[in-house]
Order: sequence, then structure tokens, then C-alpha cells
Amino acid sequence: MTATTPGDGTAVPRFDTESQSDAPGLASDAVRASEAAIVRVTNLQKSYRGGSVMRRTPVKALRGVTLQAYAGEVFGLLGPNGAGKTTLIKTLLGIIQPSGGTAELFGIPVHSFSARRRVGYLPESLRIDRHHTARTALWYYGRLSGMTGAQIQQRRESLLKLVGLENRSRESVRRFSKGMYQRLGLAQALMHNPDLLILDEPTDGLDPVGRNEVRRVIERLRDDGKTIFLNSHILQEVELVCSRVAIMAGGEVKGIGTIDELRGDADGSHVSLHLRVSLADYQDGPETPTHNTDFAAVCQRLNDSLGQAGFNTQNVAPEKDDAVCRLAVLVDRNEGSNALVDWLRSRDIRLLELTTHRPSLEDTFLRLVGRVDTQD
Repeated sequence: MTATTPGDGTAVPRFDTESQSDAPGLASDAVRASEAAIVRVTNLQKSYRGGSVMRRTPVKALRGVTLQAYAGEVFGLLGPNGAGKTTLIKTLLGIIQPSGGTAELFGIPVHSFSARRRVGYLPESLRIDRHHTARTALWYYGRLSGMTGAQIQQRRESLLKLVGLENRSRESVRRFSKGMYQRLGLAQALMHNPDLLILDEPTDGLDPVGRNEVRRVIERLRDDGKTIFLNSHILQEVELVCSRVAIMAGGEVKGIGTIDELRGDADGSHVSLHLRVSLADYQDGPETPTHNTDFAAVCQRLNDSLGQAGFNTQNVAPEKDDAVCRLAVLVDRNEGSNALVDWLRSRDIRLLELTTHRPSLEDTFLRLVGRVDTQD
């Protein structure tokens, strides 16, 4: 065990980690396996009792989640509503007890006071009493954190400037826009100068201007080396500020890595082909769309056949027009396009439209989760 010194001058222990993680990770995890993880979750499980009073069927909110977040990075937790993201965050904060597995902050269990005191938290729905101004609210939260009056005075001024509220600090928060309110929430989470900042849906419900304001604060914190664990269902926000991302769905981690790794284009050797094809003459077994009224099932069969042929399909969806389907396929930049077109022609699939794109995080999200949230 070694020690490092953060900005406040206190010694922070660094714990050696095992050489390999069980998380469904990518190259970046292997490279960083020797680093100390600020957040370490291993096979985390959480079940609730659900259903009617007479028949309570367990609901599995977390199904063996494993991930790590490292010092100085902005780690994004991305997934649709109901994916288990907030349950995971509440477990990290010690609010929820897991049913199985382990969760650690700074190498120690999350329920330890010494771990929790080093964490700043912005909840999804922050409530600040409306009689407060920004200044009195930060004083209140500073005292809750055990800070002295002198410490609060010094810290408060720098934070009000950081979040752009120094000129509105004496106004009642009831007059604040949602974006201003969220920026004040970021300031309260930072009052005690935490080593880890956990943000639960920090831009949810904001208009584009409010999102941009909050994003700029997060970017400044990132540039200052603050470790941030950010949860969101808004793909664009995660893609703009995060260094690594875990994609969750159904209580499971479906993929984890840098943005480029999740795109499948870490080395720039792949492209994403977006195609419109006609399946009117598609031959892949005894049934064709002409004889099968369930066209969605035909598209799914095409998706399965592409996978069996070694193609990395990211999305296959039927159009409203008869026998027309849209595809997104990740292929090798050099030979993949020709191979895919030849495969389609060999099965009497007529190509209507083809465009080439750099692989996007949305492509990966759709492939792993099946849908994407682009706004509130």
C-alpha cells in the first residue's frame, strides 16, 4: 500500500488491485488493472420483493454488476430508465444494502464512514428549501459536512464562481431556473472538497441551455482532475464528458470501455454501414417475406444469419414499407463493405441505399440495449 496526497494535504491510501477484472471490459481495463480503483464493484446483486401481497416475486434490480472507476476520470453509467443505475449509485452511497457481491470506495467497504466522508453526491431530485439563497444553502450543507465557519466562507466563494452563481448568490433559490438549481446542487456536493463526486442524472429535465451550463461545470472539474462517477440515460451527455462508460440494461453491464472501444473503433480500422434493403426476394430457408406475414420475424432471421456469417450487426429494423429493412453493420474498413454486399446479393437481397459512418456510441447502445434515450 502506498500513499498519495490530494489538494487538501491529507494522505490518501492507494491499494494494489488484482491483475485482471471480472467485468465485461475492453482493452482499457486490462491496461489499467494495476491501478487503484476509486470505485470497485464486484458481482453486485440486489433483489426486491415485488408483485402482489399474496404472491411476492423477487425483482432483480442488479444482476452481478462488475466495474471499476479510476482516479481522475469521468466514468459514465449509461442506460435506459429502469436499467439499475440509480440502485447501483444508492448502493455505492451505502443507502441500499446489496443482496450479494461487494462494493468498495477507495479500497474499503462503501458502508464505512471513512469512505463516505470522501464522497460528494448530487441526487437525481435535489430539494433545497425555498427560503435559502445560494449562500445560505451552501452554509447549511457545509455545516452538515462538519466544516467550520472560516472553511465555509473560503470554500463557498470559490464554488459560487466555479458554477457561475457569484452574481446571483443572494437571491432566493425559488427564483432560480432549473439549470441554476442544478449548478447550485453541484456546488453543495463539492463543499467539503470530496475526492469522488457522484452525480445521479445531473442534466435530467434541463433544457439545452441548462444542460450546457451543467456540462461546462463538469468539464472544468474533469480538467482539474476530479474523479466523477456520472449516471445518465441521455447518451449525448455521456459521450461529451466521459472518459469511460459502462452501458447497463436489465440490471446488467452490457459493455464497458472508452468511447472508441465501445464504438468498436479503437484503432480506426472499422466503419459502420447503414443500409436499406429489400427482402422481397430474400431466400434463407423455406419461408420468404412473400409467404410470411410476420416481417419483423424475417428481419430477425436476417439479423441471426448475418451474425452466423461473422458480421457485427448493430441494428436491424423493419420499415413500414413492405419488405424493406434498415441495417447497421460494423465492418472492416478495407474489405468489409464488399464482403457484406456480396453476402446480401447471394441471398437475393436487393440493396436500396448504403451510407458509411464512423461507428457511433449510439450504434453500440442500440445493439446492446435495443433503444436509446436522446432527451428527457
